[in-house]
Amino acid sequence: MQTRVLGRTGLRLPVLSFGASSLGAEFRRVTLDEALTSVRTALDCGLNLIDTSPFYGRGMSEVLLGIALQGVPRDSYLLCTKLGRYDLAHFDFSARRVAESIDVSLHRLGTDHLDIVLCHDIEFVPLPQIVEETLPALRRARDAGKVRWIGFSGYPMKIFRTILDQTDVDCVLSYNQCTLQNTRFLEEMVPYLEARGIGAMNAGPFSARLLTNAPLPVWLKEPEPVKAAARRAAAACAARGIDLAQLALQFSCAQPGIATTVAGSANPANIRRWAEWLAQPIDAELLREVQAIFAPVKNIGHREGLPENN
Repeated sequence: MQTRVLGRTGLRLPVLSFGASSLGAEFRRVTLDEALTSVRTALDCGLNLIDTSPFYGRGMSEVLLGIALQGVPRDSYLLCTKLGRYDLAHFDFSARRVAESIDVSLHRLGTDHLDIVLCHDIEFVPLPQIVEETLPALRRARDAGKVRWIGFSGYPMKIFRTILDQTDVDCVLSYNQCTLQNTRFLEEMVPYLEARGIGAMNAGPFSARLLTNAPLPVWLKEPEPVKAAARRAAAACAARGIDLAQLALQFSCAQPGIATTVAGSANPANIRRWAEWLAQPIDAELLREVQAIFAPVKNIGHREGLPENN
């Protein structure tokens, strides 16, 4: 698996990382065997950065990861977890909860340190608290040796500059906006991050199944014209004998300004397929055709979080 350096951290991350949200049964029921085999398959395929959160399965993802990683040498993988979001509408970014959350994650994951910790979905809370309370508490955990690198994650582009114009972090994670249809993170933030030496991480290359052949979920928030364009793009790929998801994954992972792209599944066959796709060259002609299909709806997304954070 190809690797890239995460900003100024010196960490070399695989261009594709394993997202463990599915281990928390966020999208369907998952068996213990599926969960454990998925983790081992990801590591075998070179996806040695594992991304999780106490929000995923309300702790289940971290617990199952802790079980799956028993006996695996700690220096053979990297762990990224998050804090601050614990349920759909439960957010707590207080300094006290930062310290508690880190200790709970360490216990669940069966480790003495976390490689990356991110403030999770900060667009849902007033941002001054993140700058004034949450990140300073994270720095104290870093000074104590519990955390190596810190940052935050979210969806609206506005939150990144709002935070980074006031303080410094090691890395940030954006989702669903470094894709075939939406490249706002690439265009609006990556040059800024590179100039600051801040690592850029991407999640959601399939944009919540939008860029796959799977039936679109009812909870998908993208506007109908975007969904219609995605169905046309899927048909264009199928005519070439290629899965739209393959092109989507290859595109996201090919961006040199992005250290890693996170994709999640509790299906080991999916993970092996992703590794196979990345070993193949991207179909440049098909990519141009699909980008032309998406051109009328390029960078159209949805609003997420508090109005003032959008």
